[in-house]
Amino acid sequence: RVQLVESGGGSVQAGGSLRLSCVASGFTFSTYCMGWFRQAPGKEREGIAAINIGRPTRYADSVRGRFTISQDSAKNTLDLQMNSLKTEDTAVYYCAASSLGGAVSAILRAHTYNYWGQGVQVTVSS
Repeated sequence: RVQLVESGGGSVQAGGSLRLSCVASGFTFSTYCMGWFRQAPGKEREGIAAINIGRPTRYADSVRGRFTISQDSAKNTLDLQMNSLKTEDTAVYYCAASSLGGAVSAILRAHTYNYWGQGVQVTVSS
């Protein structure tokens, strides 16, 4: 069965960096779209980065230039390098996968994804 397990969360000072990793099993990367989402208390779940093998990566305006998504097909892993962290980046971060397909314009929409990891907390302090 499809499983997604995130790691790498924690607490850092503003301006610092963290690297999140997601280990996937039960499916082939070449047939699924992969993404990173985040959700702060009382806020909508926000798509921040997405990737599909052979296609350009996509980023939300709020993280473009600071975060980088990457995947390693041989290891079935998805990473998110987060640099220049801000207090507003504080949230629970989720790895997600989609077998549903959909429009390119919807790649950062939560409804596009049907598999989710358990989430990891990222806290950025001032």
